[in-house]
Amino acid sequence: MHRPRPVEPHPVLLPQDIPPGVDWVTLPNGVRTLAYTHPNPAPAAEPELVRESIPRWARTTALLAPTLGGGIAAAGFGISYAAPGVLAMAEALWATVALIAAGALAPLLLRATSGKGGRGAGTVQHITQNITATGVFGRATGTLNNR
Repeated sequence: MHRPRPVEPHPVLLPQDIPPGVDWVTLPNGVRTLAYTHPNPAPAAEPELVRESIPRWARTTALLAPTLGGGIAAAGFGISYAAPGVLAMAEALWATVALIAAGALAPLLLRATSGKGGRGAGTVQHITQNITATGVFGRATGTLNNR
């Protein structure tokens, strides 16, 4: 003979007994049951402003350092190319100084070599000076013409 099973009462769960992540859900056929659920994501809050760890002046300095170094390197490179021209200019300046000195000393020398103790006998001398130079860094040459 077959005996009927005794009907067991459904266990009663209080809300504080339900573990986290488990909740009452309604199935499509209308039965309510306990099931594991995914927590709803919290609405995205506006991100908090995070204080920068590197000060702005330090970042600016760090970005300018390679630029400044590159400028110094370019200046050194340019100076190395300009060195021969600078030497030529120095030589041209010395030639100019020599011409100025010759122009200033020529009348004194001409007066000293003329008769009567360095003074002419009423004659007037005319001195013409022609100075030429070729190019910006060319050497200057000059001629004195006595008339």
